[in-house]
Amino acid sequence: MRHLAHNGRLVAVSAVAALVLAACGSGTDDPGTQQTSDQQTETHDDMGQDAAGEDPFGALKRAANHVGNDGSAQAVAGGVAAAAGLEGDIESPAAQAYASLATLLQEHVYLAGIAVDMGLSAGLDSREFEAAAAALDENSVELADVVGSVGGEEKRDAFLGLWREHIGFFVNYAEGAAGGDDDMKQQALDNLDGYRQQAGAFFQEVTGGELPADAVAESLSGHIDTLTQAIDAAAAGDTSVFAELKEAATHVGEDGSAKALASGVAAAAGLEGDIEAPAVQAYVTLSTLLEEHVYLAGIAVKTAYSAGLDSPAFEAAADTLDENSVELADVVGSVAGEDKRDAFLDLWREHIGFFVNYAEGAAGNDDDMKQQALDNLDGYRQQAGAFFEEVTGGELPADAVAESLSGHIDTLTRAIDALAAALTG
Repeated sequence: MRHLAHNGRLVAVSAVAALVLAACGSGTDDPGTQQTSDQQTETHDDMGQDAAGEDPFGALKRAANHVGNDGSAQAVAGGVAAAAGLEGDIESPAAQAYASLATLLQEHVYLAGIAVDMGLSAGLDSREFEAAAAALDENSVELADVVGSVGGEEKRDAFLGLWREHIGFFVNYAEGAAGGDDDMKQQALDNLDGYRQQAGAFFQEVTGGELPADAVAESLSGHIDTLTQAIDAAAAGDTSVFAELKEAATHVGEDGSAKALASGVAAAAGLEGDIEAPAVQAYVTLSTLLEEHVYLAGIAVKTAYSAGLDSPAFEAAADTLDENSVELADVVGSVAGEDKRDAFLDLWREHIGFFVNYAEGAAGNDDDMKQQALDNLDGYRQQAGAFFEEVTGGELPADAVAESLSGHIDTLTRAIDALAAALTG
């Protein structure tokens, strides 16, 4: 799993840059580098048949989606906002567009990182890479649908075609970095620079000038720089890539590209709602942090399976996951105070430990260990329900929280089982 550490951050920023860059202009499809979503999904499903009936990448995406803006996050945010008296409508069209873009862009970063890892560790012609690419492509289609909702079907298709092609340039850079081929890296950079300009023109046109071309192009310079630095770190085997992957994901999340894009999209489409409203900010923050929790947990489990629980790589992955935990606790503390923040952090960290125990049991085919972990997680569900009911003054009923956490536990343990089957079976 050292490769995921390295290459995760690599395409982490690829997702970032790709997002705006790949949208550039009137694209053409390259049959030599692209697969249709249907083709990739078929490969995705085929691999799942060999992995205890479910492929790990699709399973991880489903687990992340369960807690993202379409799942637990909206319910939790609603309760938190009501308890704290935060102004704003989290169900407004503008708020929903903001949350969708933030979680989709962040997800693109993490899925791209996993796909690059599979490409470098298992090979670009491997089933593992094709399955990971299928999960990434599913996300790409979802992003294209958002573009299409504003720009129409033609712009949707142009975005999707160029996005897929553009991701290939980051893969080219990664190949060059891994092979020490400076010419290949420079060619990829030249291609990315060209797309940077096209991206600005594309988004200016799609949003009717709400997103100026120069501003979009300028913002992409930093994304490309960060991505290529991540790729170089990945090729060097630096475990700091875990933290860099998180940084890249955060950069395109609520405070980065997503917010600027959401603002332009909302203005261009005349969507009602205020994305700057405190309740909306809390909603998007919780959506991205909860989704990120699942991806970082999945990456940590994959690292444990590939490198070992005592490895520097796993330690780095676990540290990055814990950074996310602290950020979630800070959100709780902003509403309920320092004592409740600390209590939540202890409870949250403990539940992560139960998932690690489950992963150990899955790797060793130890059903008793898995069941004990599930029992502990069930106890956590009840504790968390009572905790959130208290801190929100009843706005989040204990039973509702516990029920939502049941889905989180079910989807993430399924992903862990799939990872164990794929990596240790």
